[in-house]
Amino acid sequence: MSASVDLRQLQQEIEQLFEAKPATYSDDVRALFEDFRDLLNAGLVRSAERDSSSPTGWRVNAWVKKGILLGFRIGGVVEMGCSGQFFDKDTYPVKKFTAQSGVRIVPGGSSIRDGCYVGRGVTCMPPMFINAGAYVDDGTMIDSHALIGSCAQIGRNCHISAASQIGGVLEPVGAMPVIIEDDVLVGGNCGVYEGTIVKERAVLGSGAILNRSTPVYDLVRGEVHRATDDRPLVIPPEAVVVAGSRAIQSGPGKDWGISLYTPVIVKYRDSGTDTKVQLEDLLR
Repeated sequence: MSASVDLRQLQQEIEQLFEAKPATYSDDVRALFEDFRDLLNAGLVRSAERDSSSPTGWRVNAWVKKGILLGFRIGGVVEMGCSGQFFDKDTYPVKKFTAQSGVRIVPGGSSIRDGCYVGRGVTCMPPMFINAGAYVDDGTMIDSHALIGSCAQIGRNCHISAASQIGGVLEPVGAMPVIIEDDVLVGGNCGVYEGTIVKERAVLGSGAILNRSTPVYDLVRGEVHRATDDRPLVIPPEAVVVAGSRAIQSGPGKDWGISLYTPVIVKYRDSGTDTKVQLEDLLR
């Protein structure tokens, strides 16, 4: 990364290129994108970052999303990998690590795309995938068959369990990406989508699905957590969320005894919860 990169100028140039959509891109533009990608790799620019003045505690950096999308426009499809069976944009090759990176990548078919931040002490169990634009902070474990989508923000010391899907939300550029804050446990086969924010130390039980369309019923506090037009779904700190159901109250659904899926907050973390998730530290 060039030491002379001016973030304000970089933002301005990326936004101009994003709107202009030129037919071809010069070597200077590619060099500009590579500087931007280096900043993503270093975690110095992010698609969303903490903001204490925001009701959710986060704000979107739309220009960063534009830069990620610009990389797809600039890139050409090339052969990747020694087998000759993988073809992708040359602007997003496989991310390179060394032993000094402090990231543990267990052999067995995982893939991490360039242009994402992966912190020290992160453990990657095979096979898993981290997409461009994602941010995975120190000490987090990404388990087998788990996906971290483009622009997803994962905090410190999280466990994204086997087969869980963390969506990204790259487009629209102004939309909040999925955010998992520090010390969150995401159980197996969970799905977190559409800009949902899971606050620190929350626990998602196996099979829980969170998105904008499904309200979350808080049995402890007697509240219903919903997304609105201008606010994502926010799971409170230390909430323990499990997959539940809610009976249809009228019409044929009631007559037929049908219930619909809904996530339910059944408790907030206590010493018993901490004991159950303590084993995760031994696996890192």
